[in-house]
Amino acid sequence: MHVDGRVMGAHKGIIHYTVGQRRGLGIAAGEPLYVVAINAARREVVVGPKEALATQTILLRDFNWIGPGAAEARAADGIDVFARVRSTRPPQTARLTVEAGGACRVELVDGERGVAPGQACVLYDGEGVGARVLGGGFIREAVASGARHSAVA
Repeated sequence: MHVDGRVMGAHKGIIHYTVGQRRGLGIAAGEPLYVVAINAARREVVVGPKEALATQTILLRDFNWIGPGAAEARAADGIDVFARVRSTRPPQTARLTVEAGGACRVELVDGERGVAPGQACVLYDGEGVGARVLGGGFIREAVASGARHSAVA
């Protein structure tokens, strides 16, 4: 399915696709298409242009805070952190908000491409060699362009 709602064809099972994938989709279009979301509950592989891969907000599950103080108290109104969601890229400026009950939201200042549910998100107090790990969790949802990418993990 295209991000605009068009059915593009049938797939061979969601296990054969990953967010960010471009090759092997088995569909022809006038533009390069990428897997931007996988919705296991609806058995959908959602495709779209490269711009649709950009993620600004991620919601975490299984959050673990090892930084100073209680996460809910420190980040109730949001705190500045550095977040790494891709192992091959350096941490980037982000804002962490932790609500009562532990719901966690990470706002990526510059955004990131190819973020998928199930990936790890590690939070640091700075960037570079001396940065200290503050905590992290697993991505439950990636929010991009006003749409939520459904979890597969």
